[in-house]
Amino acid sequence: MTLQKTIDLLKSKDELRVIDTPLDISLEIPHLAYAEVKKSDGGKALLFTHPVNKSTGQSFNIPVVMNLFGSYRRTELLFGREVEGVASEIEKLLHMKPPQGLKEKVGMLGDLFAMKDIFPKKLKKRGSCQEVVKQGNEVDLYDLPILTTWEEDGGPFITMGQVYTQSLDGAVVNLGMYRLQVYDKNHLGMHWQIHKDSSHFFDQYQRAGKKMPVSIAIGGDPLYTWCATAPLPYGVNELLLYGLIKKESPKLVESITTPLYIPEDVDFVIEGWVDTEKLHLEGPFGDHTGYYTLAEYYPVMEVSAITHRKNPYYLATVVGKPPLEDKYMGWATERVFLPLLKTNAADLIDYHMPENGVFHNLILAKMKPLYKGHAKQFMHIFWGSGQMSFVKHALFFGEDAPKLTNYEALITYALNRFVPKCLFISEGITDALDHSSPESLIGGKLGIDFTASHSPSTPEPIDSSVLMERLQILIPEICNVTQYMRHTANPITVISINKKRSPKEYFGLLKELQIYLRIVIIVDDAKNDIHNPYMLIWRVSNNIDAARDIYSFESIIAIDGTTKTKVDGFEREWPGDVECTPSVVQRLKELSLWDLESKLEKKYQL
Repeated sequence: MTLQKTIDLLKSKDELRVIDTPLDISLEIPHLAYAEVKKSDGGKALLFTHPVNKSTGQSFNIPVVMNLFGSYRRTELLFGREVEGVASEIEKLLHMKPPQGLKEKVGMLGDLFAMKDIFPKKLKKRGSCQEVVKQGNEVDLYDLPILTTWEEDGGPFITMGQVYTQSLDGAVVNLGMYRLQVYDKNHLGMHWQIHKDSSHFFDQYQRAGKKMPVSIAIGGDPLYTWCATAPLPYGVNELLLYGLIKKESPKLVESITTPLYIPEDVDFVIEGWVDTEKLHLEGPFGDHTGYYTLAEYYPVMEVSAITHRKNPYYLATVVGKPPLEDKYMGWATERVFLPLLKTNAADLIDYHMPENGVFHNLILAKMKPLYKGHAKQFMHIFWGSGQMSFVKHALFFGEDAPKLTNYEALITYALNRFVPKCLFISEGITDALDHSSPESLIGGKLGIDFTASHSPSTPEPIDSSVLMERLQILIPEICNVTQYMRHTANPITVISINKKRSPKEYFGLLKELQIYLRIVIIVDDAKNDIHNPYMLIWRVSNNIDAARDIYSFESIIAIDGTTKTKVDGFEREWPGDVECTPSVVQRLKELSLWDLESKLEKKYQL
């Protein structure tokens, strides 16, 4: 399904909002998309028909498409089927056994025949993505309406690029998604992190002293883009997953100037070569964590050709504070890959990544515990499994726990059985985007075992205003206090503070009030609303390193969710929040385009 057919489908289902007002590719278009997806139903897909670059006076005849995956309904429309059905099919394949008898053999033949269309087919002709070819001096990335999303971004970034690479010997191919910074008319920054397949290929080319070919596709069937995010094992072609879902072979053509094959029906292809001896400063970029990732050195691709359809669309997304389009893309990934995760954890029942945990920061899992320490075994399995190894905080529940998406019931269940010995703190690799660990790429991991039932002691109740008075006597820097889940055995006390010293010193003072306290979380008063639990979870799961920021004082568990500074002995640079530019929001409101409710603006801290 081409991007044009996708747009037609969404129009027919009343799932598309067309914006004919000329809007700037710098901030205006991405800010409006950022607001649209935060609506309670995910809003609609957006088609910007008149993108402009106000800084250069340039107008584009290439429409910009955003928020395609921005709801559960649209995600399944783009899959062309129920997402859960894909998971069931994968589970069936994983458990396929040798047939017994003629009937089973015939049935298996049908299954195997259906598999014939999952494999990519290489065409010998040019594709529709190569109707227009630009090489040499004609190459100009600024001809594309590439967006600058946030005020502090290092420049324009391609955010929905399908990055096609291959190993040095060509035996292994990979489709990934990495942000791509535009440096000038023919150079792109390649933000592939050290743990990613493309980075492994890069190492091979570097050792051989050769340049690395890369082809970047934009648009086409939206499922190509989703497949680029799929956490498949090393060496498995992501386009096999496309074939499995769509029941049709992806048709590929060879790039014009690289040996790489790309889907013939995408909208744009940007081809080029990476000089493995050169790195360039890439970033900052307001990322899906809701924080800016800081500038670091990454490989650079020199663009050798840009090809496209005669009437292409430019596909983009926006990342920042949740909830965003990646919520729904992540939901599909979560459902589809449950059977694969079960191959290493047979007694896993289900798992879920809440969007305000921004995926790698928080995972909830339900399992069938069979013996003491089983949950801890699962923690190690998760932390050793592909992209799951980036997860910072993993909470495990028994089979009698409420549904993992029923947060109120699940938290009540957890807090009524929690005792400090449920905690397990370890160390492992972290995502390159994690800013909280003392050093890059490695940090603390937290596991909590809720599979066993304990009988925690219940603290004495106390009114929040009275607790505030008593706490301020001990800690004058405290600004505000509130309590959550007071009906449970482990109420959560959240304290906002104007930090002057290490929170470890504050926590030691809390012993005097331990008859009232069980779980205490401290956050900075600046930029935090302690009465907004959704964004508190986002902030705290981002800001803590379990090995450093979790303290136990007798019956109290204390968590330091503050920004880390030299007061804490923190030597790395701490990034800032991703925030909308007020003047841009005001202009979009004046144009009657920004229609997000004010209560949602406040809730999601735009």
